[in-house]
Amino acid sequence: MGFFNLSAILITLSAAFAYINTRFIRLPRAIGLMLISLIFSLLLIAAGKFSPLFAHDARALVESVDFEKAVLNGMLSFLLFAGALHVNLHDLARSKWTILILAAPGTVLSAIIVAVAMQATFTLFGAHVDFIYCLLFGALISPTDPIAVLGLLKSLGVPKELQTKITGESLMNDGVAVVLFLGLLGVLTGEHNLEAGMFMELFLIEAGGGILLGLLLGYMGHILCKGVDDYIVEVLITLAIVMGGYSLSEFLHTSGPLAMVMAGLLMGNHSRELAMSERTRERVDGFWEMIDEIFNAVLFVLIGLEVLIISLETIYLEAGLIAIPIVLLARLVAVSIPVTSLRHLRPFPKGSVAIMTWGGLRGGVSVALALALPPGEGRDLVLTMTYTVVIFSILVQGLTLRFLIPKQEDPTAPLAD
Repeated sequence: MGFFNLSAILITLSAAFAYINTRFIRLPRAIGLMLISLIFSLLLIAAGKFSPLFAHDARALVESVDFEKAVLNGMLSFLLFAGALHVNLHDLARSKWTILILAAPGTVLSAIIVAVAMQATFTLFGAHVDFIYCLLFGALISPTDPIAVLGLLKSLGVPKELQTKITGESLMNDGVAVVLFLGLLGVLTGEHNLEAGMFMELFLIEAGGGILLGLLLGYMGHILCKGVDDYIVEVLITLAIVMGGYSLSEFLHTSGPLAMVMAGLLMGNHSRELAMSERTRERVDGFWEMIDEIFNAVLFVLIGLEVLIISLETIYLEAGLIAIPIVLLARLVAVSIPVTSLRHLRPFPKGSVAIMTWGGLRGGVSVALALALPPGEGRDLVLTMTYTVVIFSILVQGLTLRFLIPKQEDPTAPLAD
C-alpha cells in the first residue's frame, strides 16, 4: 500500500476515534484514543474467527507500517521538539540535579533491576531466556515516555515542581535509553562486547554529541529568526531544524532525541522572547501545538493497532503481567534515590515519590525499540512483555494517577527555592 493511502487510513481512524472519545467517552485524549484503537483491534481479531481473509488484510495493513521507523525516525523528532518548546528553562534549571539523576543513572539502574529480576523470574519458572534479552527489555522499558506524560500531567493538575521534574526527565531519558539499547543490540548482533568502557564511549559520543548538535541547531535557528519578521519563514526554520537536524544527527551518529530536546529548549526560551514578534510567537506556537496533537493522535492509534501483530501466546502474556510489578518496583527505586538524597537540599511536594513512580508512563518509544529487535523467539517475548507493560501503564496508571495528587496543592504555585 502506498504512503498516501496508508496515511489517509491512519488519519481517518485517528479522526474517527478522537470524535468518539471527545463526544462520548471523554477520557484524556491519548488514553481514549489508545483504548478505542485497542478495542477496535480486538474486534478485528474476533471478526477474523468468522472471516480469516478480513483478519489477514487488517494484519497486513498494520504490518505495512514500519512502527520503529515511524516513531524513532519520524514522529519522535517532532514530538520532542514540540514538547521542549514550551518547557520553562528557568524552572528546569532549578530541578536540574533531580532530572539528571533520573534521566541517566536512574534509567541505567532501572534497566539493571528489571533485567536481573526478569532473569531470576524466568529461572524460577524453569524458562531459559538469554540474559541479553532481559537487559534489552530493561533498557527499552525503563525510560518514561514524554509523549504519554506531557499532556496528562497538565490535565490532572500535578504540582508545577513535579511537572517540571517528570517532564524534564521524560524529555532527556529517551536519548539515554536509545544509546543504552543500541549498545546492547550491538552485543546481541555481535558488533560490540558487553563492556562498561564501550557503553561509556558510546554514551559520550552519542549523548554528548546530540546535546552539542542541539545547542548548535537552536543557536542557528535563533540567529535566523532574529534576522526576519515573517511567521511563515520562521515556521519553516523550525521545521528545517527538526527534520534536517534529526537527519544530520543520524549521519553524525549522535543522539537525535537529545538534539531535538536541546534545540527546542533553546528556541522555546530564547528565540520566542528575543527573536520573534508577538504575532510570530502565536503562529509558531499554534503550528507546533497542532503538529503535537496530530502526531500524538496517530501514534496512540498505532499503539492500539499493534496488538494485531504481537504474539498473544499465554506464556508471553504471563511474562508481561509479571513484568508490570517488576518495572514499577525498578521505577520506585530509581525515583526514591534522587528524592531521598536531595530532600535535604530542597523540599519536595507531598507524595512526590508515589506520583513520580506511578506517573512514569511508558509508550510508543518502548514499543518502537522492541520492534527493532531481530526476528526470533526472544523478540516475540520482549515485544509482548513491552506491549503488556505499555498498555497497563497508559490505561491503568494514566487513569488512576489523579487519585495520588494532593488536593491542597496549587499546580500554578511557584517552585520552591
